[in-house]
Amino acid sequence: MNEIALRLLDRLLMDQNSGNMNQDKLWTKNFIIVSFINFLVFLIHLLLMVSIASYAIERFQAAVSTAGLVASIFIIGALIGRFSAGRVISDLGSKSVLGFGAIFFVVVLVLYFMAVSLPLLILVRLLHGMAHGVVSTATGTIVAQTLPQRRRGEGIGYYGLSIVMASAIGPFIGILLIQLVDFKTVFLFTALLAAASLGISFLVQAPAQLAPQEEEGKKVHRFHLSNFFEFKSIPISVIALIVGFSCSVIIAFISIYTRELRLEKAAGLYFVVSAVATLVTRPIAGRLLDIRGDNFVVYPCLLIYALGMFLFSQANHGIFLVLAGALVGIGYGNFMSSAQTIALSATIPRRFGLATATYYVFLDFGIGVGPYLLGLLVPYTGYRGLYVTMAILALATVPLYYLLHGKKAPGK
Repeated sequence: MNEIALRLLDRLLMDQNSGNMNQDKLWTKNFIIVSFINFLVFLIHLLLMVSIASYAIERFQAAVSTAGLVASIFIIGALIGRFSAGRVISDLGSKSVLGFGAIFFVVVLVLYFMAVSLPLLILVRLLHGMAHGVVSTATGTIVAQTLPQRRRGEGIGYYGLSIVMASAIGPFIGILLIQLVDFKTVFLFTALLAAASLGISFLVQAPAQLAPQEEEGKKVHRFHLSNFFEFKSIPISVIALIVGFSCSVIIAFISIYTRELRLEKAAGLYFVVSAVATLVTRPIAGRLLDIRGDNFVVYPCLLIYALGMFLFSQANHGIFLVLAGALVGIGYGNFMSSAQTIALSATIPRRFGLATATYYVFLDFGIGVGPYLLGLLVPYTGYRGLYVTMAILALATVPLYYLLHGKKAPGK
């Protein structure tokens, strides 16, 4: 550990004193603006995610299952948006896609006012997911294209904090708003946030556009899977899918699980502590990924996440639930940013858009289908048994990671 601390200190001193400081600078104007846009996009998503089902029930007398569809169809839209954006970025460039996506984003948020029937609301949710997928894929690609390669893991870690902060703030604001104001005010608030993200997007500078390779140019006008996915990023994306799949049941069923245990108050603290744990440790994990390599960070993250999930499954007191939140925040939170960095490092800058889309398509799919498929197990396992099963699944990702990526990952 002393050696690691010394190497971290050496890197910090080099960044401050060497002539390469500007070349390796993380906190550029572009980085800050794009991260803030990403924060707003996810803030809107999570704010509406906790309130839109209630709106569907209150406004259209929707059944609970239908209200769940109103909330979850967003994920399908996000998959479509990411799948399309990754392909188009390679042709038009990430800045252009961000601009078009931000305009589309504002239009969709305004459409919430015009959703006068349940089918229209479902359609708007689908379109919102598509707009979200396009904009967030574009922002992730711009960040990847502008970060210095030597500090990419650290930079992706900081960028990912925009999602962590949105995850902590968005649901809180959403619940608060539906208690204080009507839903038209909620939609107005989100539309104004979307307009702010559009205005800020004009300040983004386009990364240098790389010319396509000759063999890519021959395939660009015909359907080819490599025009939509980055195959080199799929191995780590598979791990992300499984981890996201296993973790999805925490947010989906925590309210029911903690009610059974009479730990409702601790459930609120779980998310706060989890977010804080991620905020504190992610910059360190990102730097270690750059210095020591993928395996040095990923193996501990997966083990810590599995331990946190197991502790969550066995919680019989609030302190254990909160401690589980800290472990899951450290393990899951840092694995996700590390996995995104690995997905990008597997390919060339020209295909960063496809790599970003590939990673998020797999991750979103796992998070999206997890609650539905795993919910079918609850009558047989109970919630505690379900979380034990997910802890075992999380532990199983360790040898799977070794087979798919770890055994050939470069060391540093």
